[in-house]
Amino acid sequence: MEIYIKNQDRYVGAEGGCSPLSLIEEGSVALPFRPICCRVNNKTEDLRFPIYSSKQVEYLSDNTQTGRRVYTRALCFMLYKAVSEMLPGSQLRIEHSIFRGYFCRIFEVGSSEPCVLTPDRIQSLQRRMQELADADLPFERHERLTSDLLPKLREQNLFSKVLLFETTGQLYTVYYTLDGLADSYYGALPPSTGYAPVFALHPYADGFILMGRDPQNPERALEPERQTKMFKAFTDYMHFNEVVKVRDVGELNMSVRERKVRDLINVAEAMHERQIGHIADEIVERGAKIVLLAGPSSSGKTTTCKRLAVQLMTSLVTPKMISLDDYFVDREVTPRDETGDYDYESLYALDLKRLNSDLSRLLAGETVNLPTYSFEFGRRIEKEKPLKMEPTDVLIIEGIHGLNPELISSVGASSIYKVYVSALTTLAIDDHNWISPNDNRLLRRIVRDYRYRHTSALDTIRRWPSVRRGEEKWIFPFQENADATFNSSLLFELGVMKEYAEPILRQVPHNVEEYANAYRLLRFLEYFDPIPVDQIPPTSLLREFLGGSSFHY
Repeated sequence: MEIYIKNQDRYVGAEGGCSPLSLIEEGSVALPFRPICCRVNNKTEDLRFPIYSSKQVEYLSDNTQTGRRVYTRALCFMLYKAVSEMLPGSQLRIEHSIFRGYFCRIFEVGSSEPCVLTPDRIQSLQRRMQELADADLPFERHERLTSDLLPKLREQNLFSKVLLFETTGQLYTVYYTLDGLADSYYGALPPSTGYAPVFALHPYADGFILMGRDPQNPERALEPERQTKMFKAFTDYMHFNEVVKVRDVGELNMSVRERKVRDLINVAEAMHERQIGHIADEIVERGAKIVLLAGPSSSGKTTTCKRLAVQLMTSLVTPKMISLDDYFVDREVTPRDETGDYDYESLYALDLKRLNSDLSRLLAGETVNLPTYSFEFGRRIEKEKPLKMEPTDVLIIEGIHGLNPELISSVGASSIYKVYVSALTTLAIDDHNWISPNDNRLLRRIVRDYRYRHTSALDTIRRWPSVRRGEEKWIFPFQENADATFNSSLLFELGVMKEYAEPILRQVPHNVEEYANAYRLLRFLEYFDPIPVDQIPPTSLLREFLGGSSFHY
């Protein structure tokens, strides 16, 4: 058979049962970098993936987004191995991404209270991980009947994985072993521990942060970026998960099967309403006249704005909306990004001078004629749109730059209240596999863009890296400036999203590289039991993406 090597635009001959790694070891393929994984027919696989017929293979380095995921999974398995050796009888939970790393906690089996490790103990774990990396031990790939794997997982106290596999009903499962220890991951691992030599563990709160390699300086581990407000938002929701007894996908699936999901939906929605009501109370108590609401793409900013407006009205405050989109500069003077395209996500795509002038005049009691931007003509058009602030009015301004101090620098801070909205997903796949908030938002956007913007999943996935770059530059650096952080994720939402997203993702053709992400998301959604959309109330934030909302968008 012949294997097409995409990196080199050539075919190589191979025997059935070969692997991408064996092609390198035998000298059939020579690359200018050390690959950590590959894509086989645009599906991400590990380098030991067996090939029995002609395929396309693309090797990926650990500098790619996919390669970084593989690197992180290796660190997670090495951490689990170190914990199993040094803290026998304990459970490792890798709970969520934060501080540019991953927050981890240790529990005794059957206990809901974490074991707080001393800094010395955490450093001992790091040293053991380094020994494993230096030993370059193989991650051995296995594909067996799931029923054969479950006893191993029970023996290792990996009960969240057992419940996950019992509820998904997969006949076969791919898993890995490291020096006899078994584990499963949502995605590929590298061939051996030597592929992940750089990392660090940092004590934090009642756990520690696992940090990977710094992409800008591969010889050093990333340093944590302290995000105390974000961490509190995650912690509050982790506690909520414990209270409702749904920490992971297996427990969510059991709620569906035991017909408890309607109660879960009601409680999760009530939690949202309570949070928004608390934010509204703080705005009123502070006497703020301008509310700036910001967040990344598909975080649910629009619905949060509308629900916040309702809560403010119950406090006898009149909300009035201003759209930052109407303050875009004319298209010909819009900044351009590194590819030469118009950068509408840049702060300087807005007429900051006009915005600050209008807001200052409104706060002084003047009547202002608000601008109107025409996306069709790429310029501002003047219409009659007068606005005057009454004593009981509050302005709500939604936009990605709401937390940037440059946005309205001329307005006094005492008049402003800032809200950050993001889908801080706290539901885990299992104890060693978390759900990325970015994937949650991407699925929301895929469904919304397809249903309401006539955009295919292929186009949404293709544009997503550019969206993420804009977020990294213009949103995430300012998220700690918020007075309040609203977590827009809902424990049950991916079970509802499943039936909407799957048929859209299946339309992505196999012969494009975006298929790798589409396939990855499809595999991810397979974990979830479907939840009927008719159980979702019309005021739910999820309706912004699925339709059927009682709010007008």
